[in-house]
Amino acid sequence: MSALLAGIPDLLLHENLPLAGVTRFGLGGPVSWLVDAYSPQALEQAVNRLAQSRMPFSVIGGGSNLVVADEPFSGVVLRYREDSIRIVGTRVTVGAGAKLQDLVDHTVAGGLQGLETMTGIPGWVGGALYGNAGAYGHSLDECVESVVYFDRRKLHEIDKAACQFRYRESIFKRKKDWIVVTVNLRMTSAVPVQLEQIARGIREVRDAKYPPTMRCAGSIFKNLLWIELPEAVRNELPAKVVREGKVPSAYFLEIAGAKGLRQGGVEVADYHANLIYNAGGGTAHDVRFLIQELKRRVHARFGIQLEEEVQYLPEESGKANPSLKALRSPRTPKLLK
Repeated sequence: MSALLAGIPDLLLHENLPLAGVTRFGLGGPVSWLVDAYSPQALEQAVNRLAQSRMPFSVIGGGSNLVVADEPFSGVVLRYREDSIRIVGTRVTVGAGAKLQDLVDHTVAGGLQGLETMTGIPGWVGGALYGNAGAYGHSLDECVESVVYFDRRKLHEIDKAACQFRYRESIFKRKKDWIVVTVNLRMTSAVPVQLEQIARGIREVRDAKYPPTMRCAGSIFKNLLWIELPEAVRNELPAKVVREGKVPSAYFLEIAGAKGLRQGGVEVADYHANLIYNAGGGTAHDVRFLIQELKRRVHARFGIQLEEEVQYLPEESGKANPSLKALRSPRTPKLLK
């Protein structure tokens, strides 16, 4: 691999690296090669050479919302790491490899309104755009003007409408070959001290709910749109649980008995039914098992299907949606509470 990618500037290779070290869950087997590209040119050259050699590769971001399989990954995992943040007036240009928190901090300090409610959300800007990250009634798409992406042939720029943003969705989730390179934002001027107060208060709440040292991906499941729920479920819901047209998944999970469930070294928090964390010694197998059990319980009680916010590597480990029986292995302890 070093010979295949030799001579490409702004490219860094890591051999036989445990992916547990680059994911928030702290889970994942070793990958043959982890390749970091720090410029669009490095990304383009690396992808072209990998494609020509027919070497299998997958693209990830900061690993904050990723469940990586326990088994060794034979091939290449590629990350785009360019992390520049440039502010001119109310326009912000940011590399997809920038930490979302760094972007929030820069815009808040610069008196630019729009991202302050996202303080404390881990991960990189590219991944945040991919999943249209948000919090407290706001999401990243509100500030997006255009996006530059690489389709494994050349660079393209599309406007906000072409990104097809929806709640926790974008076109990039469907176009798996598209790699986000640069995000252009158009924001609104505001008083920095006021933005800082908002961000500080949100950070305190978030850190209490998701401590920075907790090995988790934040909320596991997407919230549900009230309008898309079956009428029988809507009629059963207390009015107070509907917030800005959405119903928290945690509401359904709590009624289904999710709090405190444990599978191996992975647990559901006893104070938040939509939070799964690696308590120590957990595996991706444990995470997948617990996710499937939670989905099964909610479906059995309400007839609705929860959808994960987390992504899987390889993707098939999540897409297959295996049965609990298939996931259970001789070494897997029974689900405990």
